[in-house]
Amino acid sequence: MKTLIHPFGVLFQPIFHLFGLILAFFYGLVPNYVFAIVMLTIVIMGILTPFTVKSTKSMVSMQLVQPEIKKLQQKYKGVENRQQLNEELMKLYKEHGVNPLGGCLPVLLQAPFLFILYSVIKGLTHLNALGTSAPLYIPSHSKIHDALIASNGHLKVFGMDLSLKTFSHHSSIYAQIPFFALVIFAVGLQYFQMAMINNRNKKSGQPVPPQQLMMQRVMPIFFFYIYVIMPAAVVVYMVVSSVIRILTQYFMFRAGISDPTRAAKAKEGEREIPGKASEKGSSGEKPSTLKSVNQQNRSKAKRNRKAR
Repeated sequence: MKTLIHPFGVLFQPIFHLFGLILAFFYGLVPNYVFAIVMLTIVIMGILTPFTVKSTKSMVSMQLVQPEIKKLQQKYKGVENRQQLNEELMKLYKEHGVNPLGGCLPVLLQAPFLFILYSVIKGLTHLNALGTSAPLYIPSHSKIHDALIASNGHLKVFGMDLSLKTFSHHSSIYAQIPFFALVIFAVGLQYFQMAMINNRNKKSGQPVPPQQLMMQRVMPIFFFYIYVIMPAAVVVYMVVSSVIRILTQYFMFRAGISDPTRAAKAKEGEREIPGKASEKGSSGEKPSTLKSVNQQNRSKAKRNRKAR
């Protein structure tokens, strides 16, 4: 396993140092590991939020074409028509600019950031051959470096060591409870985020695509396993990122950006616009403009007749 991860570790070294530098900067402002991780998460989510918005719009578009998808599924029933069905579905997706996996984009984009943050946290708690703290990826003159040396590589905040995992060796069962609570809270936020989308769909009368439902059920379970084997510091990152995604969705709902019914009306309006061109004259001018020109021409003709 280490032989497979090692090449990626070498490739991501500059990014590890960048993340370490950002953590060191925020820790220098407020000497608290949770604050530094929260601020780093905000920076990362500032980069990922446009993808979240795009993903939500993609899910709305997917909901709008569900009636057409059902028609195709009814038309091409049976295993013998499976290839034809897939071809027609791909044509439909292309015609409407829909990506059936677009809703999974934010989740998939989290994977490399989880790996990077896990590696950085592991580097911060690195011990040398003598068993003493030797932090990696951060400036040696920074406050976070001095704090890690003083604590011998422990990320202690509010009585928790964020460098530990849920099933790491804890001083007691009571000391382990906050780690379980943090993991359950992180998974609960993901389910809450998905429930927001589903409730919105029900209110607008739009069905949820089966692929989307499947991903919604499977991904939190998968991430539960990830959270359990990750240091608590990484789980803190996921909690904050989930909160930011929930807030993003909330404001999108309020603004109507992710409203399927509004999106459908907008598309109908786009189809009606070309028809309005028939109201214009052959010269491309509006009727009111042509009318005023005709009136001017008639006035000139009258003046010419009087002059004669």
